Amino acid sequence: MRAMVLESPGEKLVSKDYPLPEPGPGDALIKVDACAVCRTDLHVVDGELPKPKLPIVPGHEIVGRVVKAGGSASNVKVGQRVGVPWLGGTCGSCLYCRSDRENLCDEAVFTGYLRDGGYAEYTLADARFCFPLPESYADEQAAPLLCAGLIGWRCLKFAGDGRKIGLYGFGAAAHIIIQIALYQGRTIFGFTRPGDRSGQDFARSLGASWAGGSDEAPPEPLDAAIIFAPAGELVPAALTATRKGGIIVCGGIHMTDIPSFPYEILWGERVVRSVANLTRQDAREFFELAPKVPVRTTVRTYGLEEANQALDDLRAGRLQGAAVLQMNHSAA
Repeated sequence: MRAMVLESPGEKLVSKDYPLPEPGPGDALIKVDACAVCRTDLHVVDGELPKPKLPIVPGHEIVGRVVKAGGSASNVKVGQRVGVPWLGGTCGSCLYCRSDRENLCDEAVFTGYLRDGGYAEYTLADARFCFPLPESYADEQAAPLLCAGLIGWRCLKFAGDGRKIGLYGFGAAAHIIIQIALYQGRTIFGFTRPGDRSGQDFARSLGASWAGGSDEAPPEPLDAAIIFAPAGELVPAALTATRKGGIIVCGGIHMTDIPSFPYEILWGERVVRSVANLTRQDAREFFELAPKVPVRTTVRTYGLEEANQALDDLRAGRLQGAAVLQMNHSAA
Protein backbone atom coordinates (compact mmCIF):
# COMPACT_ATOMS: atom_id res chain seq x y z
CA MET A 1 0.00 0.00 0.00
CA ARG A 2 1.01 3.63 -0.43
CA ALA A 3 1.34 5.82 2.65
CA MET A 4 2.47 9.33 3.46
CA VAL A 5 4.93 8.99 6.32
CA LEU A 6 6.44 11.38 8.86
CA GLU A 7 9.99 10.23 9.56
CA SER A 8 11.11 13.19 11.67
CA PRO A 9 9.08 16.10 13.13
CA GLY A 10 9.49 19.31 11.21
CA GLU A 11 10.10 17.54 7.91
CA LYS A 12 7.82 16.96 4.95
CA LEU A 13 5.88 13.71 4.70
CA VAL A 14 7.46 11.08 2.45
CA SER A 15 5.51 8.84 0.08
CA LYS A 16 6.39 5.19 0.75
CA ASP A 17 5.34 1.67 -0.08
CA TYR A 18 4.29 -0.15 3.10
CA PRO A 19 3.34 -3.81 3.52
CA LEU A 20 -0.37 -4.37 3.99
CA PRO A 21 -0.90 -4.69 7.77
CA GLU A 22 -2.45 -7.81 9.27
CA PRO A 23 -5.22 -7.27 11.85
CA GLY A 24 -4.73 -8.56 15.37
CA PRO A 25 -7.55 -10.23 17.31
CA GLY A 26 -9.46 -6.99 18.05
CA ASP A 27 -8.46 -5.02 14.96
CA ALA A 28 -10.19 -4.04 11.76
CA LEU A 29 -8.24 -3.64 8.52
CA ILE A 30 -9.83 -0.71 6.72
CA LYS A 31 -9.49 0.37 3.11
CA VAL A 32 -9.31 4.15 3.43
CA ASP A 33 -11.57 6.16 1.14
CA ALA A 34 -11.04 9.60 2.70
CA CYS A 35 -9.11 11.17 5.56
CA ALA A 36 -9.56 14.76 6.66
CA VAL A 37 -6.55 16.89 7.56
CA CYS A 38 -6.76 18.21 11.11
CA ARG A 39 -4.81 20.92 12.93
CA THR A 40 -3.69 18.19 15.33
CA ASP A 41 -1.94 16.58 12.36
CA LEU A 42 -0.03 19.84 12.02
CA HIS A 43 0.97 19.70 15.68
CA VAL A 44 2.30 16.16 15.13
CA VAL A 45 4.12 17.01 11.89
CA ASP A 46 5.57 20.26 13.26
CA GLY A 47 6.84 18.60 16.44
CA GLU A 48 4.53 20.44 18.83
CA LEU A 49 3.21 17.19 20.34
CA PRO A 50 5.93 15.21 22.11
CA LYS A 51 7.05 11.63 21.50
CA PRO A 52 5.01 10.46 18.52
CA LYS A 53 5.60 6.97 17.22
CA LEU A 54 8.21 7.38 14.48
CA PRO A 55 7.95 6.80 11.65
CA ILE A 56 4.23 7.56 11.78
CA VAL A 57 1.43 7.70 9.21
CA PRO A 58 -0.64 10.75 10.33
CA GLY A 59 -4.39 11.17 10.01
CA HIS A 60 -7.26 10.52 12.41
CA GLU A 61 -10.44 11.56 10.58
CA ILE A 62 -10.72 8.35 8.58
CA VAL A 63 -13.59 7.05 6.49
CA GLY A 64 -13.30 3.64 4.90
CA ARG A 65 -14.62 0.11 4.63
CA VAL A 66 -13.67 -2.93 6.66
CA VAL A 67 -11.90 -5.50 4.48
CA LYS A 68 -10.75 -7.87 7.22
CA ALA A 69 -11.49 -8.22 10.93
CA GLY A 70 -9.71 -9.99 13.76
CA GLY A 71 -11.40 -12.83 15.57
CA SER A 72 -12.66 -10.77 18.53
CA ALA A 73 -13.65 -7.69 16.49
CA SER A 74 -17.32 -8.47 16.88
CA ASN A 75 -18.73 -4.96 16.48
CA VAL A 76 -17.65 -4.55 12.83
CA LYS A 77 -18.20 -6.66 9.76
CA VAL A 78 -16.48 -6.95 6.40
CA GLY A 79 -17.85 -4.42 3.92
CA GLN A 80 -19.12 -2.02 6.59
CA ARG A 81 -18.34 1.68 6.21
CA VAL A 82 -16.82 3.04 9.41
CA GLY A 83 -15.15 6.13 10.78
CA VAL A 84 -11.94 6.10 12.83
CA PRO A 85 -11.28 9.05 15.19
CA TRP A 86 -8.34 10.43 17.21
CA LEU A 87 -9.04 8.24 20.25
CA GLY A 88 -7.83 4.89 19.01
CA GLY A 89 -7.90 2.79 22.18
CA THR A 90 -7.94 2.88 25.98
CA CYS A 91 -7.12 0.49 28.83
CA GLY A 92 -10.79 0.11 29.80
CA SER A 93 -10.01 -0.46 33.49
CA CYS A 94 -8.55 2.72 35.02
CA LEU A 95 -10.39 5.29 37.13
CA TYR A 96 -11.15 7.40 34.07
CA CYS A 97 -12.36 4.54 31.89
CA ARG A 98 -14.60 3.28 34.70
CA SER A 99 -16.17 6.70 35.23
CA ASP A 100 -17.16 7.52 31.62
CA ARG A 101 -14.03 9.65 31.12
CA GLU A 102 -12.09 7.37 28.81
CA ASN A 103 -10.80 10.47 27.01
CA LEU A 104 -8.50 11.01 30.02
CA CYS A 105 -7.10 7.46 30.15
CA ASP A 106 -3.35 7.55 30.83
CA GLU A 107 -2.88 4.51 28.57
CA ALA A 108 -4.89 5.91 25.66
CA VAL A 109 -3.61 5.32 22.13
CA PHE A 110 -4.20 8.02 19.52
CA THR A 111 -4.66 7.48 15.81
CA GLY A 112 -2.05 9.12 13.61
CA TYR A 113 0.17 9.82 16.62
CA LEU A 114 0.80 6.62 18.58
CA ARG A 115 -0.56 4.25 15.93
CA ASP A 116 -0.54 4.68 12.16
CA GLY A 117 -3.44 6.65 10.76
CA GLY A 118 -5.28 7.42 7.57
CA TYR A 119 -2.81 9.12 5.23
CA ALA A 120 -2.58 5.75 3.51
CA GLU A 121 -4.53 3.38 1.32
CA TYR A 122 -5.21 1.05 4.27
CA THR A 123 -5.09 1.37 8.04
CA LEU A 124 -5.55 -0.79 11.12
CA ALA A 125 -7.90 0.33 13.88
CA ASP A 126 -9.14 -1.05 17.19
CA ALA A 127 -12.61 -2.21 16.19
CA ARG A 128 -14.07 -0.98 19.51
CA PHE A 129 -13.24 2.57 18.45
CA CYS A 130 -14.72 2.42 14.95
CA PHE A 131 -18.10 4.03 14.37
CA PRO A 132 -20.80 3.40 11.77
CA LEU A 133 -21.46 6.59 9.82
CA PRO A 134 -24.76 8.07 8.64
CA GLU A 135 -25.32 6.99 5.06
CA SER A 136 -26.49 10.49 4.12
CA TYR A 137 -22.85 11.68 4.13
CA ALA A 138 -20.46 11.09 1.25
CA ASP A 139 -17.00 9.93 2.34
CA GLU A 140 -15.31 13.30 1.92
CA GLN A 141 -18.19 15.06 3.72
CA ALA A 142 -18.13 12.61 6.62
CA ALA A 143 -14.37 12.71 7.24
CA PRO A 144 -14.20 16.11 9.04
CA LEU A 145 -16.95 14.98 11.40
CA LEU A 146 -14.55 12.44 12.95
CA CYS A 147 -12.58 15.11 14.83
CA ALA A 148 -13.65 18.64 13.97
CA GLY A 149 -17.23 17.52 14.53
CA LEU A 150 -16.66 15.37 17.60
CA ILE A 151 -14.34 17.77 19.41
CA GLY A 152 -16.57 20.68 18.45
CA TRP A 153 -19.57 18.84 19.90
CA ARG A 154 -17.74 18.13 23.17
CA CYS A 155 -16.68 21.77 23.40
CA LEU A 156 -20.23 22.97 22.82
CA LYS A 157 -21.52 20.70 25.57
CA PHE A 158 -18.97 22.08 28.02
CA ALA A 159 -19.89 25.64 27.04
CA GLY A 160 -23.11 25.10 28.98
CA ASP A 161 -26.55 26.47 28.22
CA GLY A 162 -25.48 29.99 27.28
CA ARG A 163 -27.31 31.50 24.34
CA LYS A 164 -24.61 33.86 23.06
CA ILE A 165 -21.51 31.92 22.04
CA GLY A 166 -18.23 33.19 20.63
CA LEU A 167 -16.18 30.92 18.36
CA TYR A 168 -12.50 31.90 18.17
CA GLY A 169 -10.78 30.42 15.12
CA PHE A 170 -13.26 29.84 12.32
CA GLY A 171 -11.86 26.68 10.77
CA ALA A 172 -13.11 23.12 10.39
CA ALA A 173 -14.53 22.67 13.89
CA ALA A 174 -16.22 26.07 14.06
CA HIS A 175 -17.86 25.71 10.65
CA ILE A 176 -19.45 22.45 11.83
CA ILE A 177 -20.42 23.41 15.35
CA ILE A 178 -22.03 26.72 14.36
CA GLN A 179 -24.64 24.68 12.53
CA ILE A 180 -25.52 22.69 15.65
CA ALA A 181 -25.51 25.79 17.86
CA LEU A 182 -27.92 27.58 15.53
CA TYR A 183 -30.10 24.47 15.42
CA GLN A 184 -30.24 24.71 19.22
CA GLY A 185 -31.39 28.32 19.00
CA ARG A 186 -28.15 29.98 20.06
CA THR A 187 -26.60 33.16 18.67
CA ILE A 188 -23.06 32.88 17.33
CA PHE A 189 -20.29 35.46 17.17
CA GLY A 190 -17.38 34.46 14.92
CA PHE A 191 -13.77 35.55 15.55
CA THR A 192 -11.06 35.13 12.92
CA ARG A 193 -7.48 36.25 12.48
CA PRO A 194 -7.41 40.06 12.44
CA GLY A 195 -8.07 41.33 8.94
CA ASP A 196 -9.35 37.99 7.62
CA ARG A 197 -12.35 39.40 5.77
CA SER A 198 -12.86 36.21 3.78
CA GLY A 199 -13.08 34.14 6.96
CA GLN A 200 -15.50 36.63 8.48
CA ASP A 201 -17.67 36.50 5.38
CA PHE A 202 -17.59 32.69 5.64
CA ALA A 203 -18.75 32.87 9.28
CA ARG A 204 -21.61 35.19 8.38
CA SER A 205 -22.60 32.99 5.45
CA LEU A 206 -23.08 30.13 7.92
CA GLY A 207 -25.31 32.21 10.17
CA ALA A 208 -23.03 34.10 12.57
CA SER A 209 -24.86 37.23 13.71
CA TRP A 210 -21.53 39.08 13.90
CA ALA A 211 -18.01 38.31 12.71
CA GLY A 212 -14.79 40.18 13.32
CA GLY A 213 -11.14 39.85 14.20
CA SER A 214 -9.99 38.22 17.42
CA ASP A 215 -8.66 41.63 18.44
CA GLU A 216 -12.18 43.11 18.32
CA ALA A 217 -14.89 43.17 20.98
CA PRO A 218 -18.26 41.59 20.13
CA PRO A 219 -21.24 43.94 20.05
CA GLU A 220 -22.58 42.43 23.30
CA PRO A 221 -21.13 40.27 26.10
CA LEU A 222 -20.84 36.54 25.49
CA ASP A 223 -22.30 33.82 27.70
CA ALA A 224 -19.49 31.48 26.65
CA ALA A 225 -16.61 31.24 24.21
CA ILE A 226 -14.96 28.28 22.52
CA ILE A 227 -11.35 28.73 21.43
CA PHE A 228 -10.40 26.46 18.53
CA ALA A 229 -7.32 28.43 17.45
CA PRO A 230 -4.11 27.23 19.20
CA ALA A 231 -3.24 30.74 20.41
CA GLY A 232 -2.93 31.26 24.16
CA GLU A 233 -3.40 35.01 23.89
CA LEU A 234 -7.03 34.38 22.95
CA VAL A 235 -7.84 33.24 26.51
CA PRO A 236 -7.66 36.72 28.08
CA ALA A 237 -9.34 38.16 24.98
CA ALA A 238 -12.25 35.74 25.39
CA LEU A 239 -12.44 36.39 29.14
CA THR A 240 -12.71 40.11 28.45
CA ALA A 241 -15.55 39.48 25.99
CA THR A 242 -17.50 37.19 28.35
CA ARG A 243 -20.02 38.21 30.98
CA LYS A 244 -19.83 37.18 34.66
CA GLY A 245 -20.50 33.47 35.12
CA GLY A 246 -19.31 32.80 31.58
CA ILE A 247 -17.32 29.80 30.41
CA ILE A 248 -14.19 29.74 28.23
CA VAL A 249 -13.56 26.37 26.57
CA CYS A 250 -10.12 25.67 25.09
CA GLY A 251 -10.72 23.04 22.43
CA GLY A 252 -7.24 22.37 21.07
CA ILE A 253 -4.90 19.56 22.08
CA HIS A 254 -2.04 22.08 21.85
CA MET A 255 -2.02 25.80 22.59
CA THR A 256 0.74 28.38 22.90
CA ASP A 257 1.37 29.70 26.41
CA ILE A 258 -1.40 31.77 27.93
CA PRO A 259 -0.04 35.21 28.87
CA SER A 260 -0.60 36.62 32.33
CA PHE A 261 -3.79 38.61 32.73
CA PRO A 262 -5.47 40.63 35.49
CA TYR A 263 -7.58 38.69 37.95
CA GLU A 264 -10.37 41.16 37.30
CA ILE A 265 -11.28 39.55 33.96
CA LEU A 266 -11.49 36.08 35.57
CA TRP A 267 -13.36 37.27 38.65
CA GLY A 268 -17.14 37.04 38.66
CA GLU A 269 -17.17 33.24 38.59
CA ARG A 270 -15.93 32.98 35.06
CA VAL A 271 -14.55 29.54 34.21
CA VAL A 272 -11.63 28.53 31.97
CA ARG A 273 -11.47 24.85 31.07
CA SER A 274 -9.92 22.58 28.48
CA VAL A 275 -11.43 19.78 26.43
CA ALA A 276 -9.27 16.69 25.97
CA ASN A 277 -9.86 14.20 23.18
CA LEU A 278 -13.32 12.63 22.90
CA THR A 279 -15.34 9.66 24.11
CA ARG A 280 -17.32 7.04 22.28
CA GLN A 281 -20.45 8.50 23.88
CA ASP A 282 -19.66 11.84 22.22
CA ALA A 283 -19.61 10.03 18.89
CA ARG A 284 -22.90 8.27 19.50
CA GLU A 285 -24.57 11.57 20.41
CA PHE A 286 -23.04 13.54 17.57
CA PHE A 287 -23.75 11.07 14.77
CA GLU A 288 -27.36 10.84 15.88
CA LEU A 289 -27.74 14.63 15.89
CA ALA A 290 -25.73 15.66 12.81
CA PRO A 291 -28.16 14.30 10.16
CA LYS A 292 -31.09 15.96 11.92
CA VAL A 293 -29.62 19.48 11.68
CA PRO A 294 -28.43 18.56 9.01
CA VAL A 295 -24.75 19.42 9.40
CA ARG A 296 -23.02 20.12 6.08
CA THR A 297 -19.25 20.25 5.70
CA THR A 298 -17.32 22.55 3.38
CA VAL A 299 -14.28 20.69 2.06
CA ARG A 300 -11.39 21.01 -0.36
CA THR A 301 -10.17 17.65 -1.63
CA TYR A 302 -6.60 16.54 -2.34
CA GLY A 303 -4.98 13.34 -3.52
CA LEU A 304 -2.99 11.23 -1.06
CA GLU A 305 0.29 12.41 -2.59
CA GLU A 306 -0.83 16.02 -2.03
CA ALA A 307 -0.87 15.64 1.76
CA ASN A 308 2.00 18.09 2.23
CA GLN A 309 0.16 20.72 0.19
CA ALA A 310 -2.98 20.20 2.27
CA LEU A 311 -0.97 20.65 5.48
CA ASP A 312 0.66 23.79 4.08
CA ASP A 313 -2.72 25.25 3.12
CA LEU A 314 -4.05 24.58 6.62
CA ARG A 315 -0.93 26.02 8.25
CA ALA A 316 -1.17 29.21 6.17
CA GLY A 317 -4.90 29.71 6.76
CA ARG A 318 -5.79 29.25 3.09
CA LEU A 319 -8.76 26.95 3.78
CA GLN A 320 -12.42 27.54 4.41
CA GLY A 321 -13.83 24.49 6.13
CA ALA A 322 -11.69 21.36 5.99
CA ALA A 323 -9.06 19.72 3.78
CA VAL A 324 -9.72 16.08 2.89
CA LEU A 325 -7.44 13.52 1.28
CA GLN A 326 -9.33 11.26 -1.15
CA MET A 327 -7.71 8.02 -2.15
CA ASN A 328 -9.41 8.04 -5.57
CA HIS A 329 -8.52 11.68 -6.19
CA SER A 330 -5.82 12.29 -8.81
CA ALA A 331 -3.07 14.68 -7.73
CA ALA A 332 -3.01 17.97 -9.59
